[in-house]
Amino acid sequence: MRIGLLGTGNVARALAHGWSAAGHDALLGSRRPEDRTDLGLPVASLNETAAHAEVLVNATPGAVSVELLRSIGAPELAGTLLIDVGVGLSDDFTELSHPNSSLGEQIQEAFPLTPVVKTLCTMDSTVMTAPDGLDGPSTVFLSGDDAEAKRTTGRLLTDLGWPASSQLDIGGITTARGQEHFALLFMGIAGGLGAHTFNINVVTRPAA
Repeated sequence: MRIGLLGTGNVARALAHGWSAAGHDALLGSRRPEDRTDLGLPVASLNETAAHAEVLVNATPGAVSVELLRSIGAPELAGTLLIDVGVGLSDDFTELSHPNSSLGEQIQEAFPLTPVVKTLCTMDSTVMTAPDGLDGPSTVFLSGDDAEAKRTTGRLLTDLGWPASSQLDIGGITTARGQEHFALLFMGIAGGLGAHTFNINVVTRPAA
């Protein structure tokens, strides 16, 4: 698939490398592509990336994501699956930009013709593309209102190394709040461990 990743930070680059290795055509989108020619990955403008993509990934800072997407325009985004992996946090990582909502919900509200799926925001970029590097299985969550969009996202997660058994659909886009608000606990766990390379696993009772 043609995957456009909005952003050029650690998350966008990790996902671009992961999907490229799986055979997809990944393109990074930047406001200033001429300044990002040293990444070892193709980079284009935001609008060029959106026009190129069958699937768009929002990997921009969550506090500015909606504004950035509006600069591309709703008509250009209509009908394109948008996978949102962003979280809005303050500069000191202690407060959420969307404390009573979620970035995923706000994107879906602003772009009703663009199916939004929230995923991959409960872990560090090193885990997103190498879940088998952890000491055991772990869970990746999906939130969204469009069933087909979630199925496509699930296939792309599988291409990153997440088997179906590790993928948990937790419901509509309003459940993105739980994923994003986990960021505060993530920071606490990272402080306790002294490391960011970890993930959580949903463990259930054994079947009767």
